[in-house]
Amino acid sequence: MNGTNVSNTILERLAGELSALTPEARKAATYVLENPRDVGVSTVREIAEAAKVKPNTVVRMARQVGFEGYEDFRAPFREAIRRGAADFPDRARWLQSIRKSGDMGGLYADMVRDVLANVEDTFAAISTEDLKAAAEAIWAARRVFVLGVGVNHSVARNFAYLASTGMTEFHAIPRPGSTPVDDLAWADGRDILIAVTCKPYRSEVVEAVNIAREQGLSIVALSDSPASPILRAADHGFVVSVETPQFFPSTVSIIALLETLLSFVIAVASDEIVERVETFHNRRHQLGLYHREGFVAQIS
Repeated sequence: MNGTNVSNTILERLAGELSALTPEARKAATYVLENPRDVGVSTVREIAEAAKVKPNTVVRMARQVGFEGYEDFRAPFREAIRRGAADFPDRARWLQSIRKSGDMGGLYADMVRDVLANVEDTFAAISTEDLKAAAEAIWAARRVFVLGVGVNHSVARNFAYLASTGMTEFHAIPRPGSTPVDDLAWADGRDILIAVTCKPYRSEVVEAVNIAREQGLSIVALSDSPASPILRAADHGFVVSVETPQFFPSTVSIIALLETLLSFVIAVASDEIVERVETFHNRRHQLGLYHREGFVAQIS
């Protein structure tokens, strides 16, 4: 269905009714069959204009195949886009259609529901034993590389930043002006790679994971499907739920899982990590990097 993944029975039913439709309704049905993506992001007037028919003709077409009206007919197409079955531009157009219809409350409810469900679904499928094993591997490694590109680049950098308050060899990659495989050039079995990518999987992340595996690194992978190419190559793999009505995958559950993983690393680490964290923050206080209530800087 051109990528929207709406139940094919709707389109099959529509195609089966073509001969019974009036010539005008047949024009509307033909347009829908040839452009199913448009249904989920277009009003009845927009579909009618594109099909060169009147809006009530589109309504009659929807009723002909068993729906109460156009909105009822459009609902499965919208749901497919909301669930991520369509590509990014289609989902962006769908968000615009919500704004035009004034249903911002519905979008708000969908966002909140998916954020909460993502976190619940992610952690429900992960055991404390698996997290502990990954944390122990991270703490035992000589160097830790955290790889994320695109939307996950900032996630990787934030995780590495937090970890660096207590660990000395935590590196977010790719570094500026570099590539992931270059950053891993001299890594070996004493090191570990934490990699993150979700559909559509980024080729540079998949390539880096495969090369890291060849070089003997241990792999911790976070991705959105057990079939993900980086999870298949991982020593410690975690499936994250990233559903969202937005046009990009949600990172909420990824961030939550990484923060939890870091807490496990701290828990399994030796006592020296506490001293490092304390030294790190004392230094910041000494340098005046933290705001002090009532303190007024002198300007010369």
